[in-house]
Amino acid sequence: MRAARIKLLLLCLAAATNFVASTPHAREGAAKPKPAPEIAPRSIAVGDGALLPLYVSRDWSQPQADIERAVIVQHGHARNANVYFRTGLAAQAAAGEAGQHALIVAPQFIAPLDVETFRVPDDVLRYTPTGWEGGDAALGPRPISSFEAIDAILAKLADRHLFPKLKDVVLAGHSGGGQVVQRYAIVGKGAAALRAAGIAMRYVVANPSSYAYFGPDRPEPAIAAACPRYDDWKYGMQRLPAYAAPKSPADHERDYVAARVIYLLGALDTNPEHPVLDRSCMAEAQGPTRWARGHAYVDHMRARNQGMPRHEMHEVPGVGHDGDAMLGSACGLTALFDVPGCR
Repeated sequence: MRAARIKLLLLCLAAATNFVASTPHAREGAAKPKPAPEIAPRSIAVGDGALLPLYVSRDWSQPQADIERAVIVQHGHARNANVYFRTGLAAQAAAGEAGQHALIVAPQFIAPLDVETFRVPDDVLRYTPTGWEGGDAALGPRPISSFEAIDAILAKLADRHLFPKLKDVVLAGHSGGGQVVQRYAIVGKGAAALRAAGIAMRYVVANPSSYAYFGPDRPEPAIAAACPRYDDWKYGMQRLPAYAAPKSPADHERDYVAARVIYLLGALDTNPEHPVLDRSCMAEAQGPTRWARGHAYVDHMRARNQGMPRHEMHEVPGVGHDGDAMLGSACGLTALFDVPGCR
């Protein structure tokens, strides 16, 4: 009994130390920040006079009469949209015929370090290094949520003049990008424009470091008990961002359960000391590894009153924390392009 109490105390002390070292929106990893590899060559207007850089596989300023599917591939903490754009293109090629009439889009949320490195114009949106993962407002040129930027992309895709045959939109992300997608699936507003145009939408969440929970229970209750902000957004539903107003947490849960969400977990993404794993107490309360956190979250959602009838989870065997391998796997191709083969 005394040994158990000592173990619990040590867990609490470790979690408290972790919390002190973290911020409300915990930063992934402790490595020195690096600039993005490059800035995307195209952009989309967001709000009044602001631009979001992105890559897109077609000239979408002109009507694209043959496009039937759009796949938006969200980068992770490295802000390497160029890499994830190539990942999307490679998955499209691997999908064969199913990918022939698809558009690939890779948005980029840059940080002040990128602005300094590449002399980015003043009208380009810039965010704190990971604040964009939870929908934070931009540092400049306007306080525009990163989720509003995704809204703008979806609004463009809903334009029937540009995309008369578009049937499906997929918002997919791996790692930090998976965090964006999971949170946007909860509070995002852009799917409404697609629904109005008769276009279906789904969300693909691959190997994120953490999830937004709808209740106070966590897989590691001792860590949660020592972590005052463990249930704040982006980890829980307390202190929601301004973008999420005016809906309540219950409203957001209802919308999330109604959405089509596919969780992909690398069977080998099990390193509790991975260099870019979120090790804040808020994230550690969800489990020790991405694999464990993903399974715990799905179990949590299945056990709630509404269940998750439109959500599904697939493990990708033999794959760890690798965006190319995850999205290019059999289950990745099924999730992105409806290619049969995921078991």
